[in-house]
Amino acid sequence: MLTNIAKWFIAALCAILAACAIITVNVYFPEKDVKQAYKSLDEMLLKQKEEGKAPAEEKLPAGEEKKEEVKPQSRLLDGGLDFPLVPAAFADENIADQLAIELSSMPEVLKAYDEMKARLPQLDAQRDSGAVGESRQGIISVRDAAKLGGNKALVDAENNNRKTVITAMAKAILKINKQPETKANLNQVLGKAAASYATTRQDQAKPGWWLELPNGRWVQK
Repeated sequence: MLTNIAKWFIAALCAILAACAIITVNVYFPEKDVKQAYKSLDEMLLKQKEEGKAPAEEKLPAGEEKKEEVKPQSRLLDGGLDFPLVPAAFADENIADQLAIELSSMPEVLKAYDEMKARLPQLDAQRDSGAVGESRQGIISVRDAAKLGGNKALVDAENNNRKTVITAMAKAILKINKQPETKANLNQVLGKAAASYATTRQDQAKPGWWLELPNGRWVQK
């Protein structure tokens, strides 16, 4: 009798331990803040600035000195981030700021944005022609190889950069969740990070560009 009870107890204990071993931590994914962080980085690190247009100097009446203009402090300056380096910047209500700070501190992310900015005119030309489109995975998809010509390397390089940014976002999300950077945890958020990146880029797309909807159907904006 005691032997049977001991066996039952051991079996039950093993079952409990096995169940605990396969529990997956549910990582919080702040979709709205992720999109805002992507948008902030795109606006400051990716968009081309107009060149050759210096602001005209304001002419003042004789004897009157120009007063120094007090401008609101920008959080993103000259392609870099100027977030206050204080604990308050990491408050729970500033998740988008936290994510932007994390990504901007990664050299591979800044390098990826530099490369994407350099090829932006060529990529825009391919999107204008309909050769490529914005996929639902956040990468560029070839739609017309004939129109693309010999620019496949351009697409591959762009997608490599985008994957770097998306992976960095997944790592940043794990960090704000205080979760270890394990393969299982990364896989849990990578898909969502890619989908949010895709939405951000599609929202910024020009009329006429091809976009892949979440159901897999392609449409022109």
